Amino acid sequence: MIPPEHQILFEPIKIGPVVSKNRFYQVPHCSGMGWQRPHSLAAMRGIKAEGGWGVVCTEYCSVHPTSDDGAYPYAALWDDSDIRANALMTDAVHAHGALAGVELWLGGGVSSNLGTRLPPYGLQDRPASNLYNPIQPRRIDKEDIRDIRKWHSDAAKRAVVAGFDIVYVYATHGYLLSEFLSSDTNERTDEYGGSLKNRVRIVQELIEETREAVRGKAAVATRFSVDINNSETYDAFSLLGESPDLWDLTVADYAVEMGHSRFIKEGALLGSIAKAKKITSKPVVAVGRFTSPDRMAEVLRSGSQDLIGAARPSIADPFLPNKIKEGRSEDIRECIGCNICYAYDSLGVPIRCTQNPTMGEEWRMGWHPEKISLVKKRKKILIIGSGPAGLEAARVFGEQGNEVSLAEKEREPGGRVTRESKLPGLSEWSRVRDWRIGQIRKLSNVDIFLESDMSAEDIKGFPSDLVVIATGAKWAIDGVG
Repeated sequence: MIPPEHQILFEPIKIGPVVSKNRFYQVPHCSGMGWQRPHSLAAMRGIKAEGGWGVVCTEYCSVHPTSDDGAYPYAALWDDSDIRANALMTDAVHAHGALAGVELWLGGGVSSNLGTRLPPYGLQDRPASNLYNPIQPRRIDKEDIRDIRKWHSDAAKRAVVAGFDIVYVYATHGYLLSEFLSSDTNERTDEYGGSLKNRVRIVQELIEETREAVRGKAAVATRFSVDINNSETYDAFSLLGESPDLWDLTVADYAVEMGHSRFIKEGALLGSIAKAKKITSKPVVAVGRFTSPDRMAEVLRSGSQDLIGAARPSIADPFLPNKIKEGRSEDIRECIGCNICYAYDSLGVPIRCTQNPTMGEEWRMGWHPEKISLVKKRKKILIIGSGPAGLEAARVFGEQGNEVSLAEKEREPGGRVTRESKLPGLSEWSRVRDWRIGQIRKLSNVDIFLESDMSAEDIKGFPSDLVVIATGAKWAIDGVG
């Protein structure tokens, strides 16, 4: 039964022609899978839908080879041959009653195009940098703008065929539409430059053309940045306020939007988002690394946004919505904001998670964050060390039905996490320890022995079928590693 104080989180909401079954919205986020690993991507997104998210979106989805992010795997809808791969994802999401969203992406001058070898389409013909590779964009003309609009419209049509329920116009994060919106990068003197109304024009056109392309079969969302310290962002927003079916709002500073938990805490965007919400009657979703059900319900009741957006919390616990719905908030595997997920996407490989070791291996290894099969034959297992690895091993072996003894030489479990979480700003890291201890306490077949420093002889004399050494390592003192 849904706790009464959290009932608001499970109210359906209409988004244009579609309806989300609840207010939990997995916003578009990178996965390190994209077009290169469509089966892995579909399985990962499908697990989130199984976990109760009302809307599950792709990562950024390129509409044309002129938007190629090279080593960073993105989704793609370049032509009809891409429809099948995307349909794997929408089918997996729809199987659990969730909506599927796609974030159509125009790379602009920061898109290196290392794979397609095409010149980036930007607003300036001067050298640019996308962090690692210096690139030379091509300054686009009106014919290019007409091509870009057609590519975007064609991709929207393919998105509908692939089964998407929400189609994005992506107008933030420094990509092409951001270049148009900013007076720092938009030096055009025609109808697409100069005044704010002109700089907003292409976003308005894409919203209208996307709506025409999807023909009422999908909602049109727009991802957009507002900044409480920059009034022009709200002026731009007001020009577009009633245009899309849904606003996915963020702030212009990525270090805040996806800041490390040491510096950025839950709900950091609320002030900026609440101001924008007063300008539009359309539904608004925004992130904030929300993990507290009480805080989520409070945010919705305040009217500052209509849906709870999440990227990292949905990675740490794909079943967060279902656990709230079932009154099991204590079982939520809360995000610690360490950003290892984004770090691995930046390496061009599937994301992983400190809290959720199954993330990224749902298809290849068949791992599931909530389902662990019982063993046919129980074993007696001794685990030495109760740091994060030892605690996780004890939990998993215990849930398999084994008889587990966990020995820790210190007075409290947690290992390095216990020490690190006492450092300034890192208190949330203790969630790695606390969640696992909470789960282990529910298992009568797992015993934790504190202040139990075991020697090799002690281990050999302990009656066990398997010994796991989880004592960790020592910090290097030579500055290497």
